[in-house]
Amino acid sequence: METRKQGSVVFNAALVLVGTLIIIQLWLVAAGLDAHLRGERGVPIAAAAASVALLGMNAGLLGYVVRINRRIRGRIRRD
Repeated sequence: METRKQGSVVFNAALVLVGTLIIIQLWLVAAGLDAHLRGERGVPIAAAAASVALLGMNAGLLGYVVRINRRIRGRIRRD
């Protein structure tokens, strides 16, 4: 049972991080669009690059949660 509780904590922490990263991505889209409409060229490119980096972080977190879930389910079935 302790393993399931630990998995729940890890999942909730990852979910909070994903939510935070998505909010940052939305802010980057808004800032990039605003800069594009003002005629700036550098800011939208930087915002797009940062957004791609955040996408990679979100994908990594998703992979981590899936691996943790598989590991926990494997331990529960053995018990």
